[in-house]
Amino acid sequence: MNNFITGQDIEALAASGGKRLVLGKNDRMTGIARESCERFGIAIVSSETEAPTIAAFPSVSNQPATASSTRATGIFVPDSFRGSSLQSVTSTSPKSGAASGPSDYDIDAWRAKFPILKEAIHLANCSQSPQSDRTRGAAEAYLDSWDHMGMDWDRWVQEVNLAKAEFAKLINADTSEIAVGTSVSEITSTIASALDFNGKRKKIVVTDAEFPTVGLVWLANEKYGAKVQFIPAKGGEIDINDYNTAVDQDTLLTSFCDVYYYNGFKQDTAKITEMVHAKGSLAYLDAYQGIGSHPIDVKALDVDILSSGNLKYLLGIPGIAFVYVKKELIPYMRPAFTGWFGMENPFAFDIHHLDYAKDARRFDNGTPPVMTSYIARAGMTIINEIGTPAIQRWTDRLSEHCLEGARRRGLDIASPQDVRKKAPTTAIRVGADSHAVEVALRERKIIASARGDVVRFAHHFFTKPEDLDFALDSIAEILKRR
Repeated sequence: MNNFITGQDIEALAASGGKRLVLGKNDRMTGIARESCERFGIAIVSSETEAPTIAAFPSVSNQPATASSTRATGIFVPDSFRGSSLQSVTSTSPKSGAASGPSDYDIDAWRAKFPILKEAIHLANCSQSPQSDRTRGAAEAYLDSWDHMGMDWDRWVQEVNLAKAEFAKLINADTSEIAVGTSVSEITSTIASALDFNGKRKKIVVTDAEFPTVGLVWLANEKYGAKVQFIPAKGGEIDINDYNTAVDQDTLLTSFCDVYYYNGFKQDTAKITEMVHAKGSLAYLDAYQGIGSHPIDVKALDVDILSSGNLKYLLGIPGIAFVYVKKELIPYMRPAFTGWFGMENPFAFDIHHLDYAKDARRFDNGTPPVMTSYIARAGMTIINEIGTPAIQRWTDRLSEHCLEGARRRGLDIASPQDVRKKAPTTAIRVGADSHAVEVALRERKIIASARGDVVRFAHHFFTKPEDLDFALDSIAEILKRR
């Protein structure tokens, strides 16, 4: 496992009078740490060429470093070498304003629950979150049920309902307002099939910041009378004033995202909802790209419909998605994209009568995604346990750290540089072959996500500043070589 040494560690060494830093074979220094060594006149030596006096502070020790013990050997031992290998190396003497560690929860205890973090830096949460011991246990619980019971549909359907309830808790909705599907593509198609495009209002307003699947579903419904209008992205953002221009008295529904998948631009969803409601349009929010990284309250927002998958910041996997529909709207929506679980009593096996469920279950379709419901619920319990307010406080601080670090390294930032306008995703422009850069990072055990001409670093509640420092150093070096 790699240990990371940051500029803050070097400042602590200099403040304690240390003049040498001994590096082991698994130690990695950030570029800023190397610059700090030069600035303070600290020599960097390898443990392979010098007697490993670092052993004076064995890695099993839980005692913090002291100035006197450091001066005794002249060698600085980062906190990450002591006790748990996941202990924060930025907690001893952080810079003013620098991210040092969340005060709301024990980051090391949570990191220990994600096995991959012991061997890699995971910054692809905008694409796929890492596996936790809790989600793995949920998958095994389903497999055990299947193995020992053969068919346990009462338990399995109950688990689907529990997953709905966990999602409802996350967004402050009633469970009766939540339906489940296999993807946002399916869910959006279900919602579209419940709309009537034969009246005066038949326009769907969509933005260029939507994930392609959403725009494609609305375009596919033009064959049924829908008229789709796109709001263009400008400089990687959507001008909120453009909603006033695009949404009019002919608009049936405005489809907008919480976060732009490309660069992490975060929209003012409350203001957008208010604006489109004033024009008589429904508000459909695709929250997939940011949910779990900041609070979303559908009652406070007054949004009409919200959809999201589960594999990003909600710590789940592909194959499951949820939709919220405001209870007051449900009786007026009759989806043509339906199935037996969308009926009031699925087990009546009535093939002759379309008897929609009275609540949001009418947006369910066929046999529900059972195994993925187990895993999805387990992941969401982690997010609800920590709390999205605490997660946002920490990830916002990490965003500031990442943006500052990218600027200092001369990287081309595609994301908004105002933290209030961005989710945890920070996009770095790398050119047309972004996938090759993603592969090069993975060779260094940094898991990032390429899209278009950018590579995205998307941190989460378990990310540490030194993770970002090493990733930024690595991408800067890769780009320089290319």
